[in-house]
Amino acid sequence: MVVGKPAYWDEACAALSTADPVLARLIATYPQISLEGRGDPFQTLARSIVGQQISVKAADSVWRKTIALLGAMESPLVLARSLDELRSCGLSLRKAEYLQDLARHHAAGRLNPADWADWDDEAVIKELTSIRGIGRWTAEMFLMFHLLRPNILPLDDIGLINAIALNYHEGERLGKAECRKLAERWQPWCTVATWYFWRSLEPVPVSY
Repeated sequence: MVVGKPAYWDEACAALSTADPVLARLIATYPQISLEGRGDPFQTLARSIVGQQISVKAADSVWRKTIALLGAMESPLVLARSLDELRSCGLSLRKAEYLQDLARHHAAGRLNPADWADWDDEAVIKELTSIRGIGRWTAEMFLMFHLLRPNILPLDDIGLINAIALNYHEGERLGKAECRKLAERWQPWCTVATWYFWRSLEPVPVSY
């Protein structure tokens, strides 16, 4: 697992800048920052669960409160707390349950990304979504931020859909099929394109 900027980042930025003037502008606007990989698979998935279906700002607040309660995002610490204690951080009951289910999965040794290195993206998504509380969006965040896969297009991400609308369609949202068609010009670097579209909405990066 690589921590820090992906090795492909500069190549991808050069290719995207040539292929798409919108991305060329965004890439030039944020020259000193990039997606950064995270070395802890449990933390990546836990943060993704916290961020499900809420704004980046709200997710950051809940995450900070959860870390303050636990001391660190580690599976034994999650399992040592009650659901009510986790809910006091702003987690819904369902998210608190999901977090504990993930912690049990991790504590039992059933979360080993090293085994997935040679799997294609869809195979990893299938494996992750077998864990309660992990849907496709959460699995895609894991592929982007932990495995650093270069060509993830998370079309269930409302931020990405809003950014595409803002940057290409005068604020009107496109359907998934239209977004996929537009994304053909970003292949095989959709992860990088997505990250820069997020910057057009939230200039400060959030890492899962």
